[in-house]
Amino acid sequence: MIMPRKMPTFSTRKAHETQLRMSRQIIFDDKLPTEIRFIAGVDVAYTKNMSIGAVAVLDYDSLKPLESRTAVSKTRMPYIPTLLSFREIPVSVLSIRKLHLKPDLFLVDGQGFAHPYRCGLASHLGLVLGRPTIGVAKSRLFGEAEEAHVQDLAFLKHGNEVVGATITTKRGSKPVYVSVGHMVSLETAIRIVKTCARGNRIPEPLLRAHQIADAEKRKIHMRSRSND
Repeated sequence: MIMPRKMPTFSTRKAHETQLRMSRQIIFDDKLPTEIRFIAGVDVAYTKNMSIGAVAVLDYDSLKPLESRTAVSKTRMPYIPTLLSFREIPVSVLSIRKLHLKPDLFLVDGQGFAHPYRCGLASHLGLVLGRPTIGVAKSRLFGEAEEAHVQDLAFLKHGNEVVGATITTKRGSKPVYVSVGHMVSLETAIRIVKTCARGNRIPEPLLRAHQIADAEKRKIHMRSRSND
């Protein structure tokens, strides 16, 4: 009798070791075109046992939406703090591969270098794609914010190391936490996030991706109800 082959057990320790190895491949210099034309936001939503990846491509100068794609797949691992990228990379890449336009860079709803193992979702995705990425998170995972040296900006530091920055993009709102993903300097990442935050706390490409993922989530709920 042939026994079914067991799926390999996910190892948190090995995943953290992988993140540390990948962190040494992160490029902290700007590898962007002289003129940025297309910027994309990447977000993931969840419903029941399904993951919904969404990518929205906007014109960089006007922030006009140009293209969006979604992908839906079974969620294959639970949420584990510091290991979000292993959960979200597969469906994010599926949605990005459907694009006709080729974004010059991606804003990612998650951490980049500002991560205990120095390779959060934004860095992981950038390394997988070989494309510039910036991490834009809604909460702090790693590092301590210095006292703001300008009104809307403070650096995140771990000891003497700068790992990211906090940016207050909308007066009266909480800051967002920005860090290098891959192939972008922190200085440029800060400038781009500020440019893309027009009246909202969340930069427009990410806000658009979030709205698209949420709309797809509602469609799945409606289909599920109609089949009950």
